[in-house]
Amino acid sequence: MGFPDDVRYTKEHEWAREEGGLVTVGITSWATDQLGDVVFVELPEPGRALEAGKPFGVVEAVKTVSDLFAPLAGEVVEVNTLLADNPAVVNQAPYGDGWMVRIRPSDPKAFAQLLSHDDYEKLVEEQHA
Repeated sequence: MGFPDDVRYTKEHEWAREEGGLVTVGITSWATDQLGDVVFVELPEPGRALEAGKPFGVVEAVKTVSDLFAPLAGEVVEVNTLLADNPAVVNQAPYGDGWMVRIRPSDPKAFAQLLSHDDYEKLVEEQHA
């Protein structure tokens, strides 16, 4: 299982990609493997303020239901509406079309404090040990 090195990660298995002052957020391929087939995704409305580390939505899979945690504080500026009709995209392309929200971070410097690719790989290895 590989993890892209152009994104940052959280210990809760979300990823974050910075693009043009916005941060796109999704869940990692490791998380999708653990969840199984995603059947429903509940996301916040655009305009909602998110707190770093706090739940912002829910992902429901065949195996379980799990909260989604905000990697950064900020305002939701866009939600992936594709997931309402086809939540399986989260499994098929977790780092691409399966993204969940785009946020405008309240502190852009906080992005650099998220886990690097190497740190996240170590975290997953430790959780499998």
